[in-house]
This record gives sequence, structure tokens and C-alpha cells, in this order.
Amino acid sequence: MAIARKPHGIARVSRRISLRRVEVVRTYLELHNPAPAPQQDVAPHGARLRRRDPCPVDIYRRLYRDVGAPWYWHDRLEWSDAQLAAHLARTDVHVWELEVHGASAGFFELQQDDAGAVEIVYFGLVPAFFGRGLGRYLLNAAVVAAARLGASRVWLHTCTLDSERALPNYKARGFREFRTQRLEVDLEGMEVVGERLLPD
Repeated sequence: MAIARKPHGIARVSRRISLRRVEVVRTYLELHNPAPAPQQDVAPHGARLRRRDPCPVDIYRRLYRDVGAPWYWHDRLEWSDAQLAAHLARTDVHVWELEVHGASAGFFELQQDDAGAVEIVYFGLVPAFFGRGLGRYLLNAAVVAAARLGASRVWLHTCTLDSERALPNYKARGFREFRTQRLEVDLEGMEVVGERLLPD
């Protein structure tokens, strides 16, 4: 029995209809001379940090997907296993996983540079662990880990596609804005399929 197929033109129209174009603000923040925040230094009950250096590719992909999927993270998804393994094997890249009662709850990735700065490249919680105060603890842990690497400056960026809790959390920890960018982003479902910087 023959199977009816949609004309190619219909498929292209459907794809265009599913695309959304949104304006996004990316905010860069920094923290100079980082020091621990004692009130945030005590691990919540059942929580522990596990350093994964180098982080296995399959574990990293799971962490990246589970934390980043709601916020349209996509950069690392475009890397091959070989590219990702090479990145994770670098001595200036450090990954820490947060576990709560043995379950994976989040992670952060740090990258050092030659000028004494450390970037918090990725940071976040698995959605099931929101609302427990773990974000404050994990961010402080990332700052402490960066300080132990000798950082005189810790920096990161967030954007308006991220959780609404992200920017207030960073500012509460002492991070200060130093730059913003405007982007035009094309979304298809939960995937970023294009982005462009907009003029200031």
C-alpha cells in the first residue's frame, strides 16, 4: 500500500510557523578577590560535591542536558565526543557535580585563564532540586573552588533565557555587572537554531 507523503512545501511552512524569534539580554558579571561566604559554606543535609577531573564525556553530557535543557543550553551539544573529551582533559578545566542523597542535583564548570581569572562557564541545578537553597550553596562552592585555583577575579554570564533566579542569586553573592549584550535568538521548540548579536 502506498503511503501518502506531505509535499515539501508544507513541511517548510510548518517549520517556519514553529520558529520563534526573541530578543535576549546577556549580562556579564564579575567578583574580585573572591572569598568564602561563611553563611553559605555549610552543605545542606545530604548534599556533597564530587570533583570530576577529568569528567567522563557521558557524565558531562548527562549533567549538561539535565541542567541546561529548560534554559536552551546548546553549545556543548554541537561538539563531538572527541572534541568534548579533549576539552574536559585540559588542565585549566574543572567540573564539580552536586549530589543530594546520592542523586545528581547540579554541577558547575570552571575554566582558568593566564591572567588569574576563572570563568564559571556553566552552573546550575537539575529542576527537581529547585527551591531548597542549593543554588546559593552551589554558587558559593564554585567561588570557593575558583579562589583555591588562585583566582583574583571570578566571572560568568547569564541571559534572559536562564532562570529568573539566576541574576538575583549572582548579585546576592557579590557579583557585579560589567557588560551587557543584546542578541536576537531563533528558537524551534526548546532548541536554539540561530543567534545574532544586535548593535548597541
